Amino acid sequence: MSLSKALTAAAGNAGAGESLYVEDVFSTYLYTGNDTDTNIVNGINLADEGGLVWIKSRQAAEGHRLIDSEWSLSANKYIDSSSTSAPFSGPVVNTFNTDGFQLDSNWYGNSSDPQYGGDFVSWTFRKAEKFFDVVTYTGNGVAGREIAHNLGSTPACMIIKRTDSTGDWWTYHSSLTTAQYLRLNTTGSVGSSAAIWNDTAPTDSVFSLGDSVANTSGGSFVAYLFASDAGGFGDDGDESIIKCGSYTGNGSNTNGPVVNLGFEPQWLLVKSTSNAYDWMVVDTMRGMPAYDVFSNTLRPNTSVAEAASHRFNPSATGFQVNDDNGLVNASGGNYIYIAIRRPMKTPESGTEVFAVASGVSSTPTQVSGFPVDFGIVKRTIGSSGYAFTRLLQKTYLVTETTAAEVAFADATFDHMNGILTNPSFSANTYYSWMFKRATGFFDVVAYTGNGSAGHTIDHNLGVAPELIIVKSRSSTLHWFVYHSSLTSNGAILLSQDGPSFTGTTYWNDTDPTDTDFTLGTSANVNGSGNTYIAYLFATLAGVSKVGSYTGTGSNVDVDCGFSAGARFILIKRTDSTGDWYVWDSERGIVAGNDPYLLLNSTAAEVTSTDYIDPLASGFTVTSSAPAALNASGGTYIFLAIA
Repeated sequence: MSLSKALTAAAGNAGAGESLYVEDVFSTYLYTGNDTDTNIVNGINLADEGGLVWIKSRQAAEGHRLIDSEWSLSANKYIDSSSTSAPFSGPVVNTFNTDGFQLDSNWYGNSSDPQYGGDFVSWTFRKAEKFFDVVTYTGNGVAGREIAHNLGSTPACMIIKRTDSTGDWWTYHSSLTTAQYLRLNTTGSVGSSAAIWNDTAPTDSVFSLGDSVANTSGGSFVAYLFASDAGGFGDDGDESIIKCGSYTGNGSNTNGPVVNLGFEPQWLLVKSTSNAYDWMVVDTMRGMPAYDVFSNTLRPNTSVAEAASHRFNPSATGFQVNDDNGLVNASGGNYIYIAIRRPMKTPESGTEVFAVASGVSSTPTQVSGFPVDFGIVKRTIGSSGYAFTRLLQKTYLVTETTAAEVAFADATFDHMNGILTNPSFSANTYYSWMFKRATGFFDVVAYTGNGSAGHTIDHNLGVAPELIIVKSRSSTLHWFVYHSSLTSNGAILLSQDGPSFTGTTYWNDTDPTDTDFTLGTSANVNGSGNTYIAYLFATLAGVSKVGSYTGTGSNVDVDCGFSAGARFILIKRTDSTGDWYVWDSERGIVAGNDPYLLLNSTAAEVTSTDYIDPLASGFTVTSSAPAALNASGGTYIFLAIA
């Protein structure tokens, strides 16, 4: 363990010498109502650490349910962010567990309830220094009252609700003055009263109250405290996972304000401070696309169902509000936000981030066992390769053609365990290769070209990518591929079987780094105003291997550093013609014949050949393989996943 990691653990923000990551303290978890006590397993230790669970029906006009560890769980009550009402009687959540929480069977799960079978979202906030804290207190009505907290940094946002009676949701945000406030339960713009926060900024140990409604004598209150840009997370404990800030609208739906967070967000809470507009919550699980498509929004101040509205386009370093609606981007309007970082852990096994499956007659039709960020689906009896991407939502690209992006309403990603709702993909002849973004393994970046040499594109892979696959979404252009075994001006086409070629207009004769990759002037990767999607892969010990080998005509053992062989293998010849071959363990990587499909072709699966064999450390290319896979002296690139 590094010294900085040890110091982080010693400071109390990690247990047993382990670092904390955003996955340890925050979760967006989607589920369907039923009539049984249901354990929501999101990997967050609420039992030992405490925190808040916030639940909302996505389909029905029902209020929000907030349950925390400090008072409401034991009292069997919840509070509603859209209401001034006193706490409502439960049950909603039975227990906070070491890996999530348990829903009670009687809360919108009973088959007699109109929401039985309905869709819900839960957001979990675990108490942790430099992220989130929950504090309860009894008011004394005295100005200057100080309330201690354990946030370990200065709160940048505080939301306070009275819990023994009716009352508004009083909200402090560091972008406002200490004499200003908002109310989470209303559309109201900024109000002013020194009596709320005593006109005093919070510190890293206390926050102050006046003699007013957040400190009524004898009243019981709960406060939810959010940190901002305070570090404390990641391998070395120096990365931030939450930021509270503000932006000014410009009224543009094509070139809206860009908010630099220093990380890519997975969850946003936004409110206009200039006008009486709704609060907005968006997240990447329900749908927060990088371009064009509206985000699925919920509104904490109202019980309305989820609706597709407003564009909060995430990027590797923040988000852009490409929307001309005054609720989120009025020209000259002021807005506050809370942003939480996307997952950041480095995976330890291939099964955490990659799955192969055939179609099933349920929803989703392609089941992975984890949230999917990118999937390619092909039919074994012959079909196109359909590429689906969470950041794009409700569209697909075709791997063997130059075609631009195609709209497809059933290309949904709002599932915890797979993709797609269209029954056409439920046939067991459809196979999918599904990938989850993760540090050191795989990343996805959506960007717009500018036509200029040296255009750099930020990414969150955490290491220099060794394989980059780029496709124009808006134009009829080839899939262009960078591979580290080629020169920095080398490229190869995914949609064809031709050899690699060179040119400085693709990657600007510049190798990618652990933070960005560079583009030349070619319209294939950087046409001015064109939109693109890029898929980035790297070698991660025990999980994935991006590499190359030289053919011999005899058996070639390819050592990937694995311990139990490869579950996915993609191979392409680079010095001559050769298809993009794909094998996987679901269809069979065995000592005998191994079925393969081609990404650059609609041809049916071939099942009568033995071109590869299993190898504990990777895979073997057999002597019976054709020149496209094993010519003596031939050069080949590959991606393998354990």
